[in-house]
Amino acid sequence: MERSIGYKVLFAVLFVLIAAAYAEQKYDPCCSLPCENNGICYTKGFDDYECDCTRTGHYGKNCEIAPFSTWLKKFIKPTPATIQYIVTHYETFWKIVNSIPWLQKTFMAAVLKLRIGLVEEPSAYIANDDYTTWDTYVNRSVYARTLPPVPRNCPTPMGVAGKKELPPAELVAEKLFTRKKFRPCPQRSSVVFPLFAQHLNHQYFKTDFRKGYPFYWGSHYADLSNVYGHTIKRQHALRSFVDGKMKTSIINGEVYPPLEADAVGAEMVGAAAIPEKYRVSVGHPYFGALPFFMIWATVYLREHNRVCDILKVEHPEWDDEQLFQTARLVITGETIKIVVEEYVQHLSGFHFKLIYDPEIVMGQLSYHNQIHQEFHAIYHWHPMIPDYLEVRGKHYKIRELLFNPKPFVEAGLGNLLSDLHKQFSGRWAGGQNHGSGTLVVGVQTIMQGRVMRLQSFNKYRKRFNLPPYKSFEEFTGEKEMAAELEELYGDIDALEFYVGLVLEKRRDRQLFGETLATMGAPYSLKGLYGSPLASPGWWKPSTFGGEVGFNIVKEASLQKMVCDNVEGCPTVGFTVPDDVEYKEDEFNTVPVPDDDTADIMVKLSHQAKKAYQSTQQQTCDKSKNDCGKI
Repeated sequence: MERSIGYKVLFAVLFVLIAAAYAEQKYDPCCSLPCENNGICYTKGFDDYECDCTRTGHYGKNCEIAPFSTWLKKFIKPTPATIQYIVTHYETFWKIVNSIPWLQKTFMAAVLKLRIGLVEEPSAYIANDDYTTWDTYVNRSVYARTLPPVPRNCPTPMGVAGKKELPPAELVAEKLFTRKKFRPCPQRSSVVFPLFAQHLNHQYFKTDFRKGYPFYWGSHYADLSNVYGHTIKRQHALRSFVDGKMKTSIINGEVYPPLEADAVGAEMVGAAAIPEKYRVSVGHPYFGALPFFMIWATVYLREHNRVCDILKVEHPEWDDEQLFQTARLVITGETIKIVVEEYVQHLSGFHFKLIYDPEIVMGQLSYHNQIHQEFHAIYHWHPMIPDYLEVRGKHYKIRELLFNPKPFVEAGLGNLLSDLHKQFSGRWAGGQNHGSGTLVVGVQTIMQGRVMRLQSFNKYRKRFNLPPYKSFEEFTGEKEMAAELEELYGDIDALEFYVGLVLEKRRDRQLFGETLATMGAPYSLKGLYGSPLASPGWWKPSTFGGEVGFNIVKEASLQKMVCDNVEGCPTVGFTVPDDVEYKEDEFNTVPVPDDDTADIMVKLSHQAKKAYQSTQQQTCDKSKNDCGKI
């Protein structure tokens, strides 16, 4: 009898312990990310959920049921893969379309509707918030996001799929990102393309290092803060206050940005390592460290001053401020046109010619933009940078150019652009082509995705109407890397977003994999066509100083900007000339080992942050104000 009671007590205790353990293991019911077709999961009690299917065109517990009207639309509408095939083939047909303005505009309107509609603006999610808040409504000092984060309390970092811990980011980068042998871009992208991209994207992606990720400073538009500075103080330090122009210096007989000594208030990070003769100041404080940032900073400086001269003739009555402000608007308009018609065009691989004409969709957009975290992750294209850059027949390691603009300046801007136009950039898609000098950036991007709890690569494919991959082998198109990924992640549905972007097999006739190519265009076109400059109140001659300024914008091209500002009008473009063949040699066969370029840049970033905090603290101490947490 006593033994029976003892067993009952033992079983009761075990039951309580098991129940307690079970209770402790309860997870957020949205961890499985169950909602299909862009439905949004939210909890209902502690162990149930609902899917908000509003405007998804579906219904059901998981938004999985399509009514006949939705089914019919899906049946009729071509898939993204079909559309991509059509616009990258049938070249003769597209030549005809491109030659008929009204027909070209009709197709461009369709492209914009299909692409921009894939990204919701304004987004209902920002930063690391798990749900929509009042802060979401008003806060533009952080990155927005396309998909909400993975819930915090889940069995695995990706919800329920994969292993309980993600593999070390350094291990992923070392095994799958690192360049074994330089592979040239199959689409013949020249080095001009990634260097232009680096200059361009620093006006968009403005992580506030004072506060840390995901905080953001400045506007979310094409604003050329990388040229003019991100504060009034910096802008004023770079301006001459004469006829609207920017300050300049003359080095080796050519016009360059002003010397740092002549632009007090626009100091450059790490400038002490650069010889005084070449120590110039530009809008972005980091652009002095690597001289290829200076290429486009110089071209843009010269273009600004050229436009000021034109506006001065048209408007002798204008003062310095009006000339400066209007010239900046003109240059911004030129940039948007070049980016849509040449830069995005190159990315797309389309035979259809993209055009920038805001009147095509005027009044149909919100003219609101907030940079998404996913767009920021997409834009890390460091594998396109070779291990060496060739200038005037001499090869320079990227590390050798750090704080060393002398080779570029001595070559002359015209010769430099001509040389870089003939050099192949690296292949981006497929992995194992990331130079050691920037590998740390890849590691940081993986870690940022984890901090932001980004959903898996397959979830983003579904979000952009692409079918999820069923296996790693289907994803990579080969076996060896697929096996590595299987070992690291355990499940294709657990593959991280950025890792997926880098390693996905290349899409035919494009630079990138299918996912990046499909996602990148909506973010880009949304931001460019959604700029205030494209709105009904702005897109008119008076904004740009009259018809002369308006025509500068409407006729802008990369080649024209170079010809107008660089002696000899060197041919320049995002594609290597047809008569230049890629040749393997000692400079691209064996990668550069242990390049610490990126490590130095990261240290500089930390130094700049500390310098800012120190200055801010001194200001707080002097004013005896409670500045709060810095």
